[in-house]
Amino acid sequence: MDNVMSEIKMRVKKRIVLVAHDNMKKELLEWALFNKNSLSQHELFATGSTGKILTKALEMPVNCFKSGPLGGDQQIGAKIAEGGIDMAVFFWDPLEPQPHDVDVKALLRIAAVYNIPIACNRATADFLISSHLMNEVYERIVVDYELTQKTRNDMFAQDDYAGRNTSHSSSATTQ
Repeated sequence: MDNVMSEIKMRVKKRIVLVAHDNMKKELLEWALFNKNSLSQHELFATGSTGKILTKALEMPVNCFKSGPLGGDQQIGAKIAEGGIDMAVFFWDPLEPQPHDVDVKALLRIAAVYNIPIACNRATADFLISSHLMNEVYERIVVDYELTQKTRNDMFAQDDYAGRNTSHSSSATTQ
């Protein structure tokens, strides 16, 4: 059974979420300032304190979620699932354990599920922001997990029904 695929259209004006752990906020801020002109062409989102820092430094609006550990990571995940985020720049600290590591993992997983570009370091963020696709409509292909699951359930239900209707013959026993 193949997965059912669908496309999600990303507008020219991308909806970009910017997130950084405490030890990475300075690096994200430097990257954002360097790319201020490019970022100004898009709609920006961020978690709590990162959003406040970016709003002030970039002198442009940034839609703010709650702080990551207070539910901001889940808010971002929900926004991704609803199709409201096109790209993520998430500078997380791979060497520092976070009290909300499970939330971080969930955010990375949901980004993969919905096939959104996600940069977890400066080099990847540079490649993404400088891509010609940033200024074009782009249709990202995603697995439609809900339809795939429904199709699988229907298939299994038919197999189960067919199996029950043909299994009225004698049953073998094992010793």
